[in-house]
Amino acid sequence: MRAFLVGLTFLAAVVILAGIWFLLFPLLLLMGLLLRFMLVCVLAIIGIWLLGKLIIFVWGKLNQQKNLHSKEN
Repeated sequence: MRAFLVGLTFLAAVVILAGIWFLLFPLLLLMGLLLRFMLVCVLAIIGIWLLGKLIIFVWGKLNQQKNLHSKEN
């Protein structure tokens, strides 16, 4: 009788957890979409920042070369 009650309790817990998972599934999908959107936004911001750093670096190097040529003349 004790084993039957333990098995019945276990099955009840599994059914309750499965029900909770089923109810939370739309929330998990929404959280996944939100996380994907946030990750894309962060990667876009980092990419734009790196592009700006590259442009400033190249611009500085070009101005240095321009200044060196003007001092030689």
